[in-house]
Amino acid sequence: MILLRVPRTRRRRLGVAAAAGGLLAALLTAAPAAAIPDPGDAPAEQKEVSRSAQAEAREAIESGEIPGQDEVVHSDNIKHVANIPKDVLSGTNSDLAFQGRYAFAGNYDGFRIFDISDPRAPRTVAQVLCPGSQNDISVSGDLLFLSTDSSRSDNSCNSTTQPATEKSSWEGMKIFDISDKRNPRYVAAVETACGSHTHTLVPERRNVYVYVSSYSPNAAYPDCQPPHDGISVIKVPRKAPHKAAVVGFPVLFPGEGPDGGGNPGAPTNPGVSKTTGCHDITVLPSKDLAAGACMGDGILFSIKDPERPRVIDRVQDNVNFAFWHSATFNLRADKVVFTDELGGGGGATCNAEIGPNRGADGIYDIVGKGERSKLVFRSYFKIPRHQADTENCVAHNGSLIPVRGRDLMVQAWYQGGVSVWDFTNSSKPKEIAYFERGPLSTDRLATGGSWSAYYYNGYIYSNDMAKGFDVLKIDDRRTDPARFVHMRELNVQTQPDYFD
Repeated sequence: MILLRVPRTRRRRLGVAAAAGGLLAALLTAAPAAAIPDPGDAPAEQKEVSRSAQAEAREAIESGEIPGQDEVVHSDNIKHVANIPKDVLSGTNSDLAFQGRYAFAGNYDGFRIFDISDPRAPRTVAQVLCPGSQNDISVSGDLLFLSTDSSRSDNSCNSTTQPATEKSSWEGMKIFDISDKRNPRYVAAVETACGSHTHTLVPERRNVYVYVSSYSPNAAYPDCQPPHDGISVIKVPRKAPHKAAVVGFPVLFPGEGPDGGGNPGAPTNPGVSKTTGCHDITVLPSKDLAAGACMGDGILFSIKDPERPRVIDRVQDNVNFAFWHSATFNLRADKVVFTDELGGGGGATCNAEIGPNRGADGIYDIVGKGERSKLVFRSYFKIPRHQADTENCVAHNGSLIPVRGRDLMVQAWYQGGVSVWDFTNSSKPKEIAYFERGPLSTDRLATGGSWSAYYYNGYIYSNDMAKGFDVLKIDDRRTDPARFVHMRELNVQTQPDYFD
């Protein structure tokens, strides 16, 4: 563990940026062979920026407008209590899941398990080498689920990259037995159309349903053919996970022609992603609801029958949203926060050029009941802190902070850091706390920052793509009541009823 030096706060704040296997996974005892994951949310390479952008970054640091390179800053009501750097898994860190005293951290090269019984001193329990971006991760009981969204030579953890044009290539879901946290065991794999960029669990007593989100079909890909206008549904028997199988592919965007009925994107809607599947889905099992962030569309749908989800309402924002990325319900299930991942997570979008409404959150009220519910736009939210043009920054993964009577959320913004914000008033959201590091580089646009930032049992946990696993503690009267809410398990995209 590394405890970082005492940070300083910003000298001044700016307006929004004025701007199956059957094979065992390899448990690591030494550095793994280099994996070659395909790009997921963010490109791995660094990008040149102009000399003027380099100079502006250095000037902003000198004036105190942004932190120094790799310097930690935060608001007075947040403390940075621990950091665990990346170890033998050298790939990009991705999503997080929680169960009891454990945190599970995805990485493009596999996954890592932490013991967080003492959040101020997390300990590594296991590191599993299983390359295949982006290794989106979730847990339910004794099962761990891992998404593979890069074309691989086979479904084992020893696979290598292979062109998607080859029929023998594999992408999809991997399932592990984690009854022994120190020795996860790979037990099953299920191939899905276009792989699995992300996935969402709908857990039941005997079975776990997995909604698999993927996109970007191509006529040249045998296992990823257009139109790809729905999601794969996998049924996993808890007592026999090796029998896991796809049980359906519900079409969410029906339409005639080779492209289905989703948002056509450019040139009809310039700057907007064409809908060829979903990026991420959040389910609210207590209300039989789900919200889908599907590239060019946001949808609300019913999951009363988990094998046959049905769309209730659908919205588009062809002015300010480029790529519908993720969704979060509020506690009362009368609002949804959708995120726009402008630039795919690899761009500098928290600046004056982009402005406050793009690469932001969109807050929607749910108006009406049941099958007549409608999504009604209220406002945008974007972090009110300037970021350099060498920092990738855009709205990314976050979770609720469970406080009755308030809508509070913690959220990752890549190199924009971690933001805590209040959207109790849908039309007037505001940031109430933040944590961030200075740019990884002042000369190049280098990809890094917080991929996911989630609240779990009194602490905020962040998986930084480059810097590792961070633990934060917030001390604020508005969030303090959440300390009394303790969860046995948390997969953020399977949103719990915190007060049931």
